[in-house]
Amino acid sequence: MPNSQSSEINLEFFSDGLSFDFDRSDQNSLINSLYTKGSKNLSTLITNLTKVEEFSCMIVNPFVPWAIDVANEHGIPCAMLWIQASAVFSIYYRYFKNTDDDFHNLEDPNEKVQLPGLPTFKVRDLPTLMLPSSPDHFKRLLMHLYQSLDKVKWVFGTSFYEAEEEIVKSMVSLTPIYPIGPLVSPFLLGETETNGFSVDLWNAEYSCIEWLDNKPNSSVIYVSFGSLIVLSNKNIENIATALKNSNKAFLWVLNPGADGADELAFEILKETKGRGLVVKWCPQERVLMHPSVACFVSHCGWNSTLETLVAGVPVIACPEWTDQPTNAVLISNVFKTGVNAKSEEDGVINAQELQRCIWEVMDGPNAQEIKNRAMEMKDLARKALQNGGSSDKHINQFIHDIIIHNLHP
Repeated sequence: MPNSQSSEINLEFFSDGLSFDFDRSDQNSLINSLYTKGSKNLSTLITNLTKVEEFSCMIVNPFVPWAIDVANEHGIPCAMLWIQASAVFSIYYRYFKNTDDDFHNLEDPNEKVQLPGLPTFKVRDLPTLMLPSSPDHFKRLLMHLYQSLDKVKWVFGTSFYEAEEEIVKSMVSLTPIYPIGPLVSPFLLGETETNGFSVDLWNAEYSCIEWLDNKPNSSVIYVSFGSLIVLSNKNIENIATALKNSNKAFLWVLNPGADGADELAFEILKETKGRGLVVKWCPQERVLMHPSVACFVSHCGWNSTLETLVAGVPVIACPEWTDQPTNAVLISNVFKTGVNAKSEEDGVINAQELQRCIWEVMDGPNAQEIKNRAMEMKDLARKALQNGGSSDKHINQFIHDIIIHNLHP
């Protein structure tokens, strides 16, 4: 954050220390290079930039904790933008800083865990990066992050206070987290859609919006597992079975990485006789805002979870890894905007369980209550960002702190 009056955003780049053609899916090598070479390159960049103007703050991503050390070396006040749920920040904090003796046996997926501000979890619901099965380089990275928090002046969250109130309160005496979200696109918050820059991995098929236009309100199941997760054939078959047996209309995003996706898509469309549409990618924000969408079968990535809260769409949670199992518990037990589909021990989605969840969210005795709660959260999310809202206050306090620091460094 340059110390200037200009609202212009300048993009600057530094090398991660690896060659252009290096396979960056080798996460261990990438993380090590960022630590040893990327940090030096960032420091050099800051040295050169400060010859022109000083920086009043550096805002860092939690997964580059070495950037906190760089900011500290240059005497720049540091803020961290936590890009997952505040609940995940709290869980990691208590585990990696060992504040509570609540993590007794992480080897047992059914072991219960009770933490302040949170409902009772099972180990299977915790973020997978802290479990014994997670690679050591992720644990080392998170350990470094939490050991560096005393060098961070502000921790901001992409959530909003009303969504995770008890969780945020539980962190006040430790390291407070200040939600400034929901950090979603202006379109989801009711502003007119613009032709802005897109970061989609694939071209969205906008024809699906026309298809939705011809469906009754709250009648369509939307299914998407994001851009990174590649479903197994067994999971695809079980999802297809649940959709077929639901007798509901559905829009299914089946990304190009799935083996045999085209053949399976053809079969499900043939068997459902026009009830469904399968696409390789879609404009998710527009889909979630469409009145015909009744619920979202989701992997529960945090960005998608925030989008459902802002759009007021009930969720059927089918989490896979990292923070997704925790987000699924938040959806069902904290936000109360959906249900958590229980997977098999091997992680396979159970067709009957998914079909049951579809019924529960769309037709069951609690369906209207879930829908009403989703609409309530939509209203709270928007109010948080309005003048005087909880997130607005946190942002203004941050600006005030920066101004005071500049006046009295």
